[in-house]
Amino acid sequence: MLSRRQLLAATGSAPLLAPLAARSQATPDAVAMPAPGRRAWAEQVPQIRLGVLGGETETDRLGRYEGYRKLFEDIFQVPTRMFFASDYAGVQQAFAAKQLEIANMAPAAYAGVWMDTNGGVEPILVTRESDGSTSYVAVMYVRSDSGITKIEDLRGKSIAWADPNSASGYLIPRAELRAAGINPEPGQFFARTGFAGGHDQALVAVLQRQYDAGVTWVSGQGEPPYTRGVLRAAVEKGMLNMADLRIIWTSRPIQNGPIVVRSDLPAAFKEDMIAFHLALPKAHPDIHRAVERGSAIGWARTSHADYQVFVDMRRAEAAERRRR
Repeated sequence: MLSRRQLLAATGSAPLLAPLAARSQATPDAVAMPAPGRRAWAEQVPQIRLGVLGGETETDRLGRYEGYRKLFEDIFQVPTRMFFASDYAGVQQAFAAKQLEIANMAPAAYAGVWMDTNGGVEPILVTRESDGSTSYVAVMYVRSDSGITKIEDLRGKSIAWADPNSASGYLIPRAELRAAGINPEPGQFFARTGFAGGHDQALVAVLQRQYDAGVTWVSGQGEPPYTRGVLRAAVEKGMLNMADLRIIWTSRPIQNGPIVVRSDLPAAFKEDMIAFHLALPKAHPDIHRAVERGSAIGWARTSHADYQVFVDMRRAEAAERRRR
């Protein structure tokens, strides 16, 4: 992992944090799926509310998460509900209002809710990729028939950001552009920028020529559409033919988003959530594949220290807004 000093870069007088480097070959805990039965923590947690991020249709999300939801009920014997948010902010706000117990979040979205709640949430697990690492990358893409082959070709053109709370779809591309001497604000390097409302929506906007470029997350492993991520899912759903898209930029490795729980929940609940997820890939591989989409092999324990860089990045972004 890079040191904090290595992660710092400067843009004017505001400090800027580069993406977190990959953690090398994280080793999973070998655990069994918790035995079915109602827990003592159920007195304090009478139901489990799962947060599910946007970016898909509700039908797609129900199809992917229903087995996961039911398994929570079967193992812990408390009602389990899914909370579908239309965007990253929806899950952040639900956590802040204590309307969720657990969710898988983007790293920058976790940093946002951690800041909003003064540490009221904590990360417990991070996704492990097929090579054992716990990182992904952001990519910038354009239509393959656009004539655009590098970032410099986008001068005076348009870009669709995915979501203001997305690391790969907003914060990290902007941070790396600034570090390279490019001002990402509209009317500067780009003639026009905008928020598409999600990763899938940004992809559609580029394919339909509403924007010249977009940014999203992928595993970074294998060839495009890669082993996991938005492009892989779009190809599998028939939304995308990779021949229609060109990747023109790839970020440095970024720590995968965490599974997050509220900090005020019982320690025994948190340990059960950790054991449940560490055991899931082997105990219920179909459910694991549906939730994680692609070639992820499981989870590894994590902590807030692995995401402090995203807190710093959000603070740097806020400082830039204040200066404008």
